Amino acid sequence: MNKIKINTVKLTDEQRMSYGSLSVEDALKQLDSRKEGLTSKEIQKRFAINGINEIPREKHVYWFVRLMKAYINPFSGIMFFLSLVTLFTNLTQPAAQRNYATVIIIFTIISISGFLKFIQEGRSEKETKKLESLTKNMVDVIRSNQEAEIDLKELVPGDIVKLNAGSIIPADSRIIENQDLFVSQAMMTGESLPVEKTDKVGDGNHSLFDWPSLLFMGTHVVSGSATALVLNTGPRTYLGAVARHTQVKRGMTSFEKGVNSVSMLLIRFMFVMVPIVFLLNGFLKGNWLEALLFSLSIAVGLTPEMLPMIVTTNLAKGAVALANKKTIVRRLESIQTFGEMDVLCTDKTGTLTQDNIQITRFINAEGNEDLNVLIFAYLNSSFQTGMKGVIDRAIITKAEEANLTDKIKHITKVDEIPFDFERRRLSVLLTEDNQQHELVTKGAIQEIFDVCTKVRIKGQDVEFTQKHKDELKKLASELNEDGMRDLAVAYKVDVTKPGEFSVADESDMTLIGLLGMYDPPKETAADALKLLKEQGIAIKVLTGDNPIVTARICELVGLDGSKMILGSDLDKIDDAKLNIMVEETTVFCKLTPLQKERVVNALRIKHTVGYMGDGINDAPALHAADVGISVDTAVDIAKAAADIILLEKDLHILATSVTEGRKIFGNIVKYIKMTSSSNFGNMLSVLVASAFLPFLPMIPLQILLLNLIYDISQIAIPWDNVDASYLLKARKWDASSIRRFMLIIGPTSSVFDIATFLLLWFVFGYNKVGDPNLVRLFQTGWFIESLLSQTLIIHLIRTEKIPFIQSRASWQVLLMTTLLMTIGIILPFSPINGAISMAALPPAYFGYLTILLLGYGTLLQITKYFYIRTFKQWL
Repeated sequence: MNKIKINTVKLTDEQRMSYGSLSVEDALKQLDSRKEGLTSKEIQKRFAINGINEIPREKHVYWFVRLMKAYINPFSGIMFFLSLVTLFTNLTQPAAQRNYATVIIIFTIISISGFLKFIQEGRSEKETKKLESLTKNMVDVIRSNQEAEIDLKELVPGDIVKLNAGSIIPADSRIIENQDLFVSQAMMTGESLPVEKTDKVGDGNHSLFDWPSLLFMGTHVVSGSATALVLNTGPRTYLGAVARHTQVKRGMTSFEKGVNSVSMLLIRFMFVMVPIVFLLNGFLKGNWLEALLFSLSIAVGLTPEMLPMIVTTNLAKGAVALANKKTIVRRLESIQTFGEMDVLCTDKTGTLTQDNIQITRFINAEGNEDLNVLIFAYLNSSFQTGMKGVIDRAIITKAEEANLTDKIKHITKVDEIPFDFERRRLSVLLTEDNQQHELVTKGAIQEIFDVCTKVRIKGQDVEFTQKHKDELKKLASELNEDGMRDLAVAYKVDVTKPGEFSVADESDMTLIGLLGMYDPPKETAADALKLLKEQGIAIKVLTGDNPIVTARICELVGLDGSKMILGSDLDKIDDAKLNIMVEETTVFCKLTPLQKERVVNALRIKHTVGYMGDGINDAPALHAADVGISVDTAVDIAKAAADIILLEKDLHILATSVTEGRKIFGNIVKYIKMTSSSNFGNMLSVLVASAFLPFLPMIPLQILLLNLIYDISQIAIPWDNVDASYLLKARKWDASSIRRFMLIIGPTSSVFDIATFLLLWFVFGYNKVGDPNLVRLFQTGWFIESLLSQTLIIHLIRTEKIPFIQSRASWQVLLMTTLLMTIGIILPFSPINGAISMAALPPAYFGYLTILLLGYGTLLQITKYFYIRTFKQWL
């Protein structure tokens, strides 16, 4: 019977630590397990209860749920309500007078908007699925007294796993047996130094990650080996708990707030103006039913029902475009925020640097380059059996480049003392042709100095004096100032016999020299940073690395590393002071995960902040940022917390993706500004017409048909071009700017609507209320003028430049607007003109209309010029 409780995923740290206080036998008993492993029957039962061994992820949304959500927005709700009122009004009329065309058109508009939103979201989801095909991770287990290799996801509590250097810890576990085991918990704690783990019972005076016998999912073995008992899998692990924290619903982005503010603004205008139109027409014309239907049609015409579709289509199209630029979007809304970003926080390693340590110096005690230093380091790195870290790989690579591989042909390893973080050294005992034994040790400078009594000078081993130590420390400091880390190498001959070899033999050694190594900057980093700067994006480096090394790397890639804040100082600074200091500081070093999050939150007060990270210690900051950016090779937690995933850790890809984000923002703003100003202008025109015309300027069916054609013409906007000058800086949502734009540009179209009324009334004489044909001609004339001016405004507003000359729309927009303008002009002459209460207009009208449209374009261009001069912006 399984004693562990499986019915909850909420474990406290105390519950996790309780396993560390149990003996091996008690831990096995607690989980009804044994060193020989579980049986297949036990495994099946536990897997059925616990499920797959993976951290929680966002739940899959079924297509029919996405389809329903595509129609859930304020505008669809308003349109649906209006259609019901219109339908009810029709049903109250005699059967012969009922006309369902209005209801059909409203439902057509709702259907087009929602369905296109659904289709575009589906396209985007297909792109993001590229990230879901995770690489299969295998783990060695003992089951039914046999060793086997299985998929990590198949582990269950009670399994016995085998771990070696380089192994990823597959689940929270308790060590049963171990040999020289050192584990890197950097992903959990941010601490780069591995910690030693044993099978010993803890004394209770430990923090969670300091318990000697506990291992945590997602960490990895640096050196040594172990057999461990799986305690918790999947969401019950500590990693799973962190994942749940990152899935807490985050606050609304500036993008979402902006869209909502614009939506509410337009809805408020509609609720104020539609009743006015209804009352004016009802009192002045006396037909309250006709006034109701007309005002309902105006409400539909004033509703920017395509806004959700246009926004989603822009974002989904952007997601596909970014995927082609090696950038995957996990949250559609983040694309616009990506383009709005004006501060990017990033780590140093792998972003500014190549994440590839190289050996650049091998210096003897005299300060000269000496190949012997590299040879001894090569012997140590080649023969040590722990995990070959980046330093070992760099030493071996450098030795191979120097053709030193022959130096180890006749040498064999006798014994070794693994690295640990008290000694901070690693030693190997070697012999050549089974002759004398020689101990070779490498490690941190001070720790190597502590075990050396001699130093090699000009080929002779002489006393290691304080003067030698001071000179070498000065040399090491110079290496650090050049952005390099340092390492010391020592040796000793005639060591104790094998089997008696111990840490005590690391004494009376001879210092050979120092190694200098550094992670060089990426070749593309400086260019990418320059491009980001040109885009108006400030870079902030947030790292846990050495401040001297970080400052040097920043200098090499063109960043100012002179202003720096250390994590130890950050805790002494209150929030108010930090909010000021983050504006002036570029580099933050030796930061913990929570300190990174605090810096991001301080920057967000005045900026739209992006954070780029790939470790679990980056998850809090990724979640706090306006847009979290990670890479495909990142840990699962970092990817789960991120909004944007780069398939390569390259700032250049990031810079080009920012441009794409700004294009999306530009096209969304185009739609909002042209729709709001056009709708407001139509509203003013309807008010004037309602007050002074003895009949309706357009029947409800015509208004809805006009709205449908205009809406369809705007479907192409997501594919429009964006002026290069617009992409040079980050743009933010500004509801006041949209309101101002609407109030200034909207009335411009009303001037020409009123001019059209005057033309039709006085010049063409369409002014007799009792003549239905003249009324139809008047209504047809305004229908065509309104359609052409609304379609023309797409080209006029889409750019701050002169349309068609200095800036042309994309072929998609040109084709769509031309096609729909042509359809609108043909409708009055078509066989269905009677069904839509239209009549064929005389050719002379189109001559006057051309003059009116040219005047409209000219006036709007003049207004645009003064608007830009006054407010320093257009879109």
